[in-house]
Amino acid sequence: MGFLSIVGNSFGCSASGERLVSAARDGDLQEAKALLDYNPRLARYSTFGVRNSPLHYSAAQGHHEIVALLLESGVDINLRNYRGQTALMQACQYGHWEVVQTLILFRANIHRADYLNGGTALHLAALNGHTRCIRLLLADYIPSIPNFCSILRKKSRNEEYISEFDEGALYDVISRPADGGVTALHMAALNGHAETVHLLLDLGASVNEVTIEDGTTIDLIGAGSTPLHYAACGGNAQCCQLLIAKGASLTTENANGWTPLMVARSWNRDWLEDILSRRPGGRPRLSPSPCLCLPLMSIVEIARQCGWRSSDSPSSGCIDPCVVCLERKCTVAAEGCFHEFCTHCALYLCSTNTASNGGHGPPGSIACPLCRHGIVSFARLAGTEPIITKEIARTSLSLPFCTCSTNEFADTNNNSLETPLDFHCARFPSPIGASFRSLSCKRFPSVNCMGVSESSTSPCLVRCSTRSSSFRRSNSQSDGRKWLCSLNHSSYC
Repeated sequence: MGFLSIVGNSFGCSASGERLVSAARDGDLQEAKALLDYNPRLARYSTFGVRNSPLHYSAAQGHHEIVALLLESGVDINLRNYRGQTALMQACQYGHWEVVQTLILFRANIHRADYLNGGTALHLAALNGHTRCIRLLLADYIPSIPNFCSILRKKSRNEEYISEFDEGALYDVISRPADGGVTALHMAALNGHAETVHLLLDLGASVNEVTIEDGTTIDLIGAGSTPLHYAACGGNAQCCQLLIAKGASLTTENANGWTPLMVARSWNRDWLEDILSRRPGGRPRLSPSPCLCLPLMSIVEIARQCGWRSSDSPSSGCIDPCVVCLERKCTVAAEGCFHEFCTHCALYLCSTNTASNGGHGPPGSIACPLCRHGIVSFARLAGTEPIITKEIARTSLSLPFCTCSTNEFADTNNNSLETPLDFHCARFPSPIGASFRSLSCKRFPSVNCMGVSESSTSPCLVRCSTRSSSFRRSNSQSDGRKWLCSLNHSSYC
């Protein structure tokens, strides 16, 4: 009976983990809070097989409040599933910028790559054209200085500002290749995301990067292809024009001997004939991307130091609350016009706003909602103090099976974790309080606890479609964008 009792309780704790997974997937904040209050270690639970955690599910579904709750419970922010994907990568895949913002503020690692095809969060955001996610991913690399665009264009050599900006680090992030040498610019150009292409080019993405014969990605264009080859395959005229304006070559041949024009003809992109065959007399001037946001780095640093999630009403001594939300006290001021906002609203402005029309400021500034002045950075108000928080210990321990033992512990003073596998939780008398629980570990035979569909949280790196025997394509632009596939799947994603 003792063994059967342990088995029964094993399924009980596993069921609690599945309940947390369901709450994270469905956005049930109250259920998630109740489960984590009962057992905080459930945040480390992961599903059988594909190893998706509640953090993965909440990020993929866009439930940023549950994401923050799980992170505050001590879950590893960079926890991977079986494909090597983190919660940040899945949030970028589906374009949930509020989740990306939360993960970035908690310092998620943007450099982690998928085990199967080498794609990072930036690749996934570019693949689907999520420019808000891209600007948040790069918040720590784009300084809040007025002449940032001039520095990138080599028109300014102000050493004071150059010392604040590591151009090499930004280039390494932007131009990092996945398997096969595919960069984020290749992804965006193939799928016709002109805004994303424009932003990446403004941030220094190279138009001369070429793919290679390596990795798991099936490349039907051929190795040695530039982003312009990919844009020609995708069929988006604006992407082709942006790349040409940045100096992309019309005559570069890939390993198959194809130029971008030949690629366009192969995929029936007849409307690109004039663009890819005409040699421009002079390179057209490319205006700055409206998606560039300079003040983001400054407000992210302030939010990390002083917090951003407080929803308390303004204190009694605060006469003027934030003019945007009218709920929180002002904590930051826009440099230049000195209008004051709460950190939460300033973050929202920087994450969602595009370059102001009629605003007065350098490229990349955002318009103040009160006076239309171009905001380049935010400064912390004198009364805003940094929050001193106790560091949460983060581990990568998983909790696939949690077994509740009905027996008292022989030694209640021994609370050390002896085995980093499965947890056995038991209630026992404690001087701290009746609700105190101690955790210790014992090995337990593996039990299959599948029960949640995993297909929605394991996206393919690049979209794909089948190729007919005659190698002819439909004139539909959407059909021609999807031709790459990861080899871990069969012929379809």
